[in-house]
Amino acid sequence: MPIAVNDKVKICIDRGGTFCDVIALSESKGDHLVKLLSVDPDNYADAPTEGVRRVLEWFTGEKIPRNVPIDTSRIEYLRMGTTVATNALLERKGERCHADALEIAFQTRPFLFQLAVKKPDVLYSKVVEIDERMIPVWHEFLEEGKTVADNGDRLIKTSSGVTVRELKPLDIGEVTASLKSLYEEGYRSLAIVLAHSYLYSDDEQRIAELARNMGFDNVSVSSDIEAKIGFIARGQSTTADAYLTPEVKRYLQGFAKGFANKLEDAQCRVSFMQSDGALADFKKFSGLRAILSGPAGGVVGFARTSYDPLEGSPVVGFDMGGTSTDVSRYSGSYEHVFETTTAGVSIQVPQLDINTVAAGGGSILTYRNQIFNVGPESAGAHPGPACYRKGGPLTVTDANLFLGRLHIDSFPKIFGPTEDMPLDYDIVREKFEALTKSINEETGSSLTPAQVASGFITVADSSMARPIRALTEQRGFRTSAHNLSCFGGAGGQHATSLAAMLGMHFVIVHK
Repeated sequence: MPIAVNDKVKICIDRGGTFCDVIALSESKGDHLVKLLSVDPDNYADAPTEGVRRVLEWFTGEKIPRNVPIDTSRIEYLRMGTTVATNALLERKGERCHADALEIAFQTRPFLFQLAVKKPDVLYSKVVEIDERMIPVWHEFLEEGKTVADNGDRLIKTSSGVTVRELKPLDIGEVTASLKSLYEEGYRSLAIVLAHSYLYSDDEQRIAELARNMGFDNVSVSSDIEAKIGFIARGQSTTADAYLTPEVKRYLQGFAKGFANKLEDAQCRVSFMQSDGALADFKKFSGLRAILSGPAGGVVGFARTSYDPLEGSPVVGFDMGGTSTDVSRYSGSYEHVFETTTAGVSIQVPQLDINTVAAGGGSILTYRNQIFNVGPESAGAHPGPACYRKGGPLTVTDANLFLGRLHIDSFPKIFGPTEDMPLDYDIVREKFEALTKSINEETGSSLTPAQVASGFITVADSSMARPIRALTEQRGFRTSAHNLSCFGGAGGQHATSLAAMLGMHFVIVHK
């Protein structure tokens, strides 16, 4: 069917750890789905850009060469969720960024009786202390018979109505020298955190202006990010933003390179999903609010499609992808948390309440010390599971394929070095036979390859059941009273067995 000249396509992208899914919506041509590996350096530089190129080829009927900037004039909007910030935090691949305050933090010990205490790594690599001191004035008298005004210190009325007392003014010369030293050492990302900036932010803003004028690429200011009392939590959040935002910006710049004029004058709206479930313009997308970008889109989706307000049964969202599984709960309203700990880092910013476990379709299967292990390591998209024809290890996906839960004919032929081959069952069978032989020789048992594969699936299901119980039973809700809404590339393979394990009676599978 020919398309009208003014007809435009809507594009939504979910870039996960293994697959990148691109959905196109067109009034004239209907819906179109493109599925491709998130990482395939031999064939394309960026999966979302490649997905958009393929969509526009379908939509316009014209051939669009790779590595040529894409014209956005036929796109109405482009919306995307990505795990780039999540992965940077988990893998500690962010930017190099008060003295001991954030390292000491709250002095909590997660494992109280552990003798060999390992402190979590901090995100920053250098700290510069600013000799400035402001304190709030909560009462009129400093001591009996002497008022604050009589003491001779400068008093500043803040926009919040609270008066602060300046004990030590900001030394601009000292700050400039410190910033210059940091810049010369190669630092390009800063987190600026002053103790009472939640009341009086002027000094933070002055330092930030100096840093930007000096050439720092990213300056995260605590009073802009979360102007709340609580120096440690605010400092950790600001540091996380300074750590992640450069990585997010690098990704966005690489993404924009694939389009005409790097999306500077794009004729479509380009938005990214934030951790709280809202969309943000791609130029305003920052690291701190991107940590749950990918999973948040799934929560919004299943809440709209799986919950019946008339019937009222709460729903558990089960998003099993290639690298991890995200679970969440919806009972008529979104559940948010305002302070979370991700990868050992406390973050004070609104997020959808999502629990994550490192078990996905790409989770690597290992047998160590007579124990079946699933993950947490993932084969990712490159090399991917053994069946992807790139020399990868055995994974959950391979176990499902071996047990007949996956039908090769239902998968696109996008595997192998040339991206045109089907899944490889033979290599999976050979690997499971070899692993079973090794297990039987070690234990003296007589397991079959199918029993070994089924054992790994049971371990994976048990791992994914734990965060669901944490969202329900640990909060006083009966798990069996919930419906299970499954999505993600691997969700349908485990939904029924997981529901049976948890006593759930209804499973919703998205088309």
